[in-house]
Amino acid sequence: MATVMDRVRAYLRSPKGRQNVEKVKRMARDPHNQEKARRFLSRWRSRRH
Repeated sequence: MATVMDRVRAYLRSPKGRQNVEKVKRMARDPHNQEKARRFLSRWRSRRH
């Protein structure tokens, strides 16, 4: 039986997986999305304490 990580690796090697990785990389370069991620992480970190 394949582990979860094996399934994730197989997906990331697939054409659809590579396409989604590129999409995420493009979105990560967007300054607006970077700011949204910073705000989310800041809120998440403050709730954990």
